[in-house]
Amino acid sequence: MRNEGRLPAGGHGYSKQTGPAMATLLLGGLLFATGITAQTPIDLDDAPRPTAQAARASGPIEIDGMLDEATWSAAPLIDDFWQQKPDDGMPSTERTEVRILFDDAYLYVGAEMFDEGPGGYRAIVPTLQRDPNTRDGDALGIALDPFLDGSTVFAFFINPGGAIRDVQTADDGRINNAAWDAAVDLRTRVHGTGWTLELAIPWSQLRFDASADEQVWGLNLLRRIRRKNEDASWAPMDRRWQLYVTSRAGRLTGIEGVRPGRNLSIKPFALASHPSGTLLEGVGSDFDAGLDLKYGLTPGLTADLTLNTDFSQVEVDQEQVNLTRFSLFFPEKREFFLENAGVFQFGDQGNRQTRSGATNQDFTLFHSRRIGLTPTGAPLPILGGGRVTGSLGPVSLGVLNMQTRRDGDFSPENFSVARVRGEPAPGLSVGGIFVNRAETGGGSAVNRSYGADASLQAMNGYLLVQSYLAATDGATEDGTSIDRGWAGRFSAGWRDPFWEVFALYRQLDEAFDPGVGFVRRKGMRHTYGTFGVRPRTTVLGLQSLNPYIEAHRYADFDGDLQTRLATFGLGYEFGDGGMGSIGVTDRFERVDEPFSVRGVEVGVGEYGFVEGSASYQSSGARPVSIQANVSGGQYFGGDRRSVGGTLLGRVGGQLLMNVSVDHNRIELPGQAATTADVYGTNLDVFFSTTLMASAFLQYNEAEEQLVTNLRFRWIHAPLSDLYIVLTERRDTGANQVLDRFLTAKVTKLIAF
Repeated sequence: MRNEGRLPAGGHGYSKQTGPAMATLLLGGLLFATGITAQTPIDLDDAPRPTAQAARASGPIEIDGMLDEATWSAAPLIDDFWQQKPDDGMPSTERTEVRILFDDAYLYVGAEMFDEGPGGYRAIVPTLQRDPNTRDGDALGIALDPFLDGSTVFAFFINPGGAIRDVQTADDGRINNAAWDAAVDLRTRVHGTGWTLELAIPWSQLRFDASADEQVWGLNLLRRIRRKNEDASWAPMDRRWQLYVTSRAGRLTGIEGVRPGRNLSIKPFALASHPSGTLLEGVGSDFDAGLDLKYGLTPGLTADLTLNTDFSQVEVDQEQVNLTRFSLFFPEKREFFLENAGVFQFGDQGNRQTRSGATNQDFTLFHSRRIGLTPTGAPLPILGGGRVTGSLGPVSLGVLNMQTRRDGDFSPENFSVARVRGEPAPGLSVGGIFVNRAETGGGSAVNRSYGADASLQAMNGYLLVQSYLAATDGATEDGTSIDRGWAGRFSAGWRDPFWEVFALYRQLDEAFDPGVGFVRRKGMRHTYGTFGVRPRTTVLGLQSLNPYIEAHRYADFDGDLQTRLATFGLGYEFGDGGMGSIGVTDRFERVDEPFSVRGVEVGVGEYGFVEGSASYQSSGARPVSIQANVSGGQYFGGDRRSVGGTLLGRVGGQLLMNVSVDHNRIELPGQAATTADVYGTNLDVFFSTTLMASAFLQYNEAEEQLVTNLRFRWIHAPLSDLYIVLTERRDTGANQVLDRFLTAKVTKLIAF
């Protein structure tokens, strides 16, 4: 049964605007006009927002993936879904039926995803892991905005195998945190005509205003049909919007007479660890315990406390090859810091789907990785800490305080962060942040960072303006004051379904030094601009094209040009989900101080050169997929060649294996050629959605080091785990183990 010709409640037919089509024709050979369909599509951005009704359950519901209780059939039906791709604005090609119920304890979602594929339905389930990449398989997405303001959104993406990716977002989806985990009850069932989902979300896992007589929430739903590379949403929205951009969402009404409960949970842990290796001689076995506590202070504010914090289950960092003269950014992976991390974000916030000139890997004022880790990534003991995050009326805020212990040459330190953001007018967000890092072991060293930021999203979300102003100061260990340094940015861009225009200006003083942040490059003025288009097409198996130009200019404060990059590129996406890009960059670099890259030295001077790059990633829905990239050309008076790739194999959703290679070769005049190679492999075995094992090995040829991480995980109860982890770093040149840790850890969530 097809969902033919239906519109959102109260909706009308809309014709596509002719402007993008005319512009597409004018671009000539690079761009192709889209085909004409027999049915007129709706305008995804201008279509009315739909409304759905939740109903109180008339009896108990067993979460078994069956939807056989009588109360399900009496619930209002949600069944209008509109394609984001491949046929924008057309009804979904397969029928989806969603119903929403509630009682005093849970919000329930029941869904039937029908599929009339030839030979019966065959689910595409790429993995059973927690927080999977649901783009590579069939999935249903659910986004809930309890305060109807985009500040605290809860999103759930579930595949037919029962694997769930839960995400917490803020600032209308511009800040998202996939590390948030919810304790939900979930069952899925695959059958000959599709698959069924039954989900129960405890009220304690959500934040909402319980004092309201009737709840009115933002709601959107997404159906992903991977064999057709089709995404369809209930509230119509263009493909460039993520599901959790709830300014595009519909409305959910009918919820009343519910309370979030005490929202108190305690999560104790116990662990045993045995270290060994040449760098750990004399270090004995460790037995330890601690706990995390979570309490809902108000419907919008949550307090988290941690005591004797441990991060033994954390993944090791993946080796990266650095062919630049600037530092690399390593992401945070520790659960305590990741949850609600979006509240504290301040700096260059980029988007992987768009070009913005700078991201948090260029500058972020608060990077929690600076807490409890040495500059090389080794752990430092954390005594404990706490935070309060969430929203208070129209204002979102976050306060964090952590205390580390003394460890060898590292003094104990206290870290404090306070962040606030509000929306004084629709689409306008303003905020401020203060970060303090201070020695607490008798020294006087202190580093302070503070700033204010603002963003404006207007004109149907197409116009985005962003800015910040930040400063740092402090004192050395002997009490000597540190000069204040400044950083600032202003950017503006227009991005609609067809056009992309963006410009940025930012500058960072040489004295700007955020002690709990990350700065890739300072002492410069950075100007950036890009222009591109995104026509949709069906020619040659393509789904979309993205030709663009972009340019960077970095100058010092004397006005001297330091770096210039001008790029012409073309991104493309195929109808089967494969994608890639090609590009050519004209580059200028001024080197005022010599630097070394993998044993070869780049001398002082001015260098102009041209580089090229190409990449391709095949559809991840296939049993075997590849990602490949090649780049190179001239390089500081010499030549560079870089080739990399990953081969991913999948057996059902139970076994995943990938092999990766990153090969780099540099030749500079008068010096021997050098190579920098990294090889890696990763094996994941999923016995179920609650029992899994993984093995990660990576070899860095330049450092002659083999890194191994073996992990067994059993989720024995919701958000309660048993880990057994072996991590080893081996010097293959000397044939010796540098460090090895064998750790067992158990956690148990106790909710009240």
